[in-house]
Amino acid sequence: MTDDRVSLLLAGAAHADWLRYELDSDLLTPADAWSVTLALDPSGTIPTAVRSGEPVELRVGDDPVMVGRVDTVHLRSRRGGVELTIDGRDNSGQLLDCSAPIFTAQNLTLPEVVAKIVKPLGITKIRIDADNALRREKVSVEPGDTAWDALSHAAVANGLWPWFEPDGTLVVGGPDYSAAPVATLIYESDGRANNVLSLDLEDSLSLSHSSVTVLAQTHGGGELRQARAGIRASFNDPSVRHYRPRVVVDHESDTAAHAQERARKLTLDSRLVRWELRATVPGHLINAPGQPAHGQPWRPGMRVAVRSTLYGLQGIYFLMARRMTGGRGLPTQTVLTLKEDSVWIVNAHPHKRRHRRGRNAVPGAVLDISNQPEAAQ
Repeated sequence: MTDDRVSLLLAGAAHADWLRYELDSDLLTPADAWSVTLALDPSGTIPTAVRSGEPVELRVGDDPVMVGRVDTVHLRSRRGGVELTIDGRDNSGQLLDCSAPIFTAQNLTLPEVVAKIVKPLGITKIRIDADNALRREKVSVEPGDTAWDALSHAAVANGLWPWFEPDGTLVVGGPDYSAAPVATLIYESDGRANNVLSLDLEDSLSLSHSSVTVLAQTHGGGELRQARAGIRASFNDPSVRHYRPRVVVDHESDTAAHAQERARKLTLDSRLVRWELRATVPGHLINAPGQPAHGQPWRPGMRVAVRSTLYGLQGIYFLMARRMTGGRGLPTQTVLTLKEDSVWIVNAHPHKRRHRRGRNAVPGAVLDISNQPEAAQ
């Protein structure tokens, strides 16, 4: 029998008897959120450890699914009892809420940059999943930058993206499209082999284009580097079957190769938003042939096979987000948000912010970490 009970570990104590709970995780959302509600004895008191800011760990069975802190403690008196609701986020919340340490440094590797940003805020478990991370001649974090902005822009400048693993490890890497599917979801009309409670498929054309063209130019850098106009690159989306062009001016793409990669990225970003499959499955653990009875919890970043003649689906998809819900008298379910496989990519795209360059700036060598979020990463 699988154990998919959700428990909250706080100040050395664990609780798992919830009126209701919800655990969200999404690779595209910086902070994963959670909420649990329990009934209190009207004659009792709230444990002193239950207060905002306390570190917590959430588990499904014995497996961690989220490490973070309490954001909000809410008490509500209702007829016949008192409800206590505790809300929080994973460790990304600390990076979103706090300013980054202000520093300027020379010749740093990506691991060194990440450590300087997050370690002062208590993030010590870090893993860089990259074969080659560029060493930057100059790195500058300015007043007003949040730690998440600084971290994400440093990652994107190397073609990577940050997220937190269930055990609280900060990972800077990218999707692994070579990983084997963890399970096969089946939804057929006869229902005999179905292991999915419901499927919700959405395919919207509104943000998609048959071709994306990027226009750019190089920037002058003195006598030895002349500005070059007329950089142009296009990328086509064959899934859009009629003429829907889009032209983008991107001043950060200063070579034809950069413009080509940017056009490809923007095209795939639109496909990422356009197509989404939501599958509701029972429980919170993966139950697949060949796995032990106690399967691992669902988590974003997995690849999942889907088979449904009714929906015209037969292939492998990427698990972008999942939501676990349940509670007393409520079904224990997980909603899986699936995207087309190999569509989510993160290309190196530094933010140069030339209008804020100081006298120590080095043309073409600054890893700029601004507070302007990269769209649809």
